[in-house]
Amino acid sequence: MLTLRKAEERGHANHGWLDSYHSFSFANYYDPAHMGFRSLRVINQDRVRGGMGFGTHPHRDMEIISYVLEGALEHKDSMGNGSIIAPGEVQRLTAGTGITHSEFNHSKTEQVHFLQIWILPDRQNLQPSYEQKNFTVEQKRDRLLLIASNDGRNGSVTVNQDLNLYATVLSNGAEVTHTVKPGRHAWVQVARGEALLNGQPMKAGDGAATSQPGELQLIGKDDAEVLIFDLA
Repeated sequence: MLTLRKAEERGHANHGWLDSYHSFSFANYYDPAHMGFRSLRVINQDRVRGGMGFGTHPHRDMEIISYVLEGALEHKDSMGNGSIIAPGEVQRLTAGTGITHSEFNHSKTEQVHFLQIWILPDRQNLQPSYEQKNFTVEQKRDRLLLIASNDGRNGSVTVNQDLNLYATVLSNGAEVTHTVKPGRHAWVQVARGEALLNGQPMKAGDGAATSQPGELQLIGKDDAEVLIFDLA
């Protein structure tokens, strides 16, 4: 059974420079029915105006993944890392015992559009660390590509949690499947475009959860970009 989380039902905050939609409770948006799903705590769809961004702020005991869809995100942190995250690149930040960082739109004129994902780690007080890798559209085209995992296999970024995160970019009519094994759980998030999930129409911003073993079938429409979280 799929439980849908429609895009228009998410929390929303528009600060002018930042237009953000929250799949789960975040900041001033509180919904006790949507506090997260398993270890998945935050999926924020953020659009930041040119020249604007998040000033230096702290985090601890959280795995933070940034997935850029459009534009470029500039990152700096207290570990000395500085980078530009472009579409196709995945950044993983382990906050652990505590870090500070900032995120800004690298462009002065064009918006940056990205997903910020928070995952609860499997243990606290980890050593803070940082990782960034590029996954091309060609690698994701019409297949599920592993982009984050607990063991970093197949070139994925390493996350301190029992999680497998897959990404795909689906051509019109293209199909991929993922099997949810007994004891596992899945969250499907449409980043852009449209797709059918087990026959259910989904659009950008929609999410769906299942804790039932079985097959998830995705059929693409309009270059759908979709993430699948396979969770303990």
